[in-house]
Amino acid sequence: MATYSRRTLSLDFLGGLDPHPPEQLGEGLWQTTGDQPPCELGAQVLDPEAECSKDVILVGSSELSSSPEPGPQRDQIAYEVTVNQRAIKDICICCGSLQVHTQHPLFAGGMCAPCKNKFLDCLFLYDDDGYQSYCTICCAGETLLICENPDCTRCYCFECVDVLVGPGTSEKVHATSNWMCFLCLPFSQNGLLQRRRKWWERLKAFYDKEADRPLEMYATVPAWKREPIRVLSLFGKIGNELMSLGFLETVSGSGKLKHLGDVTNVVRRNVEEWGPFDLVYGSTPPLHQACDRPPGWFVYQFHRILQYAKPQLSSPRPFFWIFVDNLVLTKDDRTVATRFLETDPVTIQEVCGRTVRNAVHVWSNIPAVQSRHSALLPQDEVFLLAQDRQRAKSPSLGPARLVKNCFLPLKEYFKFFSTELTSSL
Repeated sequence: MATYSRRTLSLDFLGGLDPHPPEQLGEGLWQTTGDQPPCELGAQVLDPEAECSKDVILVGSSELSSSPEPGPQRDQIAYEVTVNQRAIKDICICCGSLQVHTQHPLFAGGMCAPCKNKFLDCLFLYDDDGYQSYCTICCAGETLLICENPDCTRCYCFECVDVLVGPGTSEKVHATSNWMCFLCLPFSQNGLLQRRRKWWERLKAFYDKEADRPLEMYATVPAWKREPIRVLSLFGKIGNELMSLGFLETVSGSGKLKHLGDVTNVVRRNVEEWGPFDLVYGSTPPLHQACDRPPGWFVYQFHRILQYAKPQLSSPRPFFWIFVDNLVLTKDDRTVATRFLETDPVTIQEVCGRTVRNAVHVWSNIPAVQSRHSALLPQDEVFLLAQDRQRAKSPSLGPARLVKNCFLPLKEYFKFFSTELTSSL
């Protein structure tokens, strides 16, 4: 019997697991990345709630949604290794190219330059169901098998599974239940696919070495070591969004959330007593909201409190921050924010058809936020500002709602209490 939700199909079968390891791959869930909602134009959809997505991030390049065409090189990986005795480190396991640029961080094998770039851009992209948008191996794929380990969010495309584990393996996975993926299984090798030891450390080293721009990348945390997230929320509130994603059991329950509306008198000692914190969130108020502070005040105060909350430079503890501007900051304010926060802003848009209905500017060190962006044209921004004045009498989307799903990559670092994303918040 199959149940369908916009991007994911769940199928329950009666068969048990095959005792042979390469076939003990089970399934229950698979998703397609080709579906597009009615209110979208070239956008990555992040919110399942309505016809007009409230959590839409436009990606500047169409390459992110394209998958490599199957070619003879990919089909020849097994032949090259078993017959020609070519070492798998000399073959790109993502596409089969022999022009190896680096080594895959998660599995034994090489990676060519184009596949490396796609991997850097896509690995931390998530869909609105909480699972990764692309295959963990090649960061492409049309139909994806989803790991059923509650602590895992990874997916694998049919082609990678069949090429690297064995022909027909994807169908065996599809026809069984309770499958744990290749990064969760207790044994490290399935066919040609061999998990690297301490892959989460290798992943950080990979990003440190290969990313074009400086990226504050932390080693992902094994599921059994993950703790509830501790959050400091400045100016704007983020509790409902984090609870809907499963990071908090309740807004004031498991997990820790401290909200401050005015930080004028807050000093380092206060933050140290309240902390430590794993995530610092801050935002400017919506345009129509009355405020006796100049817009730049929010930038300066966020930066000041952020310095108090940051761990020591030598600390390996994952620490994340995000600052959201609801189109309040001036151009000079945004320049100052970029200089202080040492990263460029990205623009997250709410899009319905061809119309940009809302947008925010975001500065953050959360993985993949830099991959989820688009340019907001000046005329679009002016249009939004005018529209916001007209919306002033009715409730508008707060900045937190537009950036909610940017927090999904944090599932690689912190405990989450629910695997079912709620749409009621």
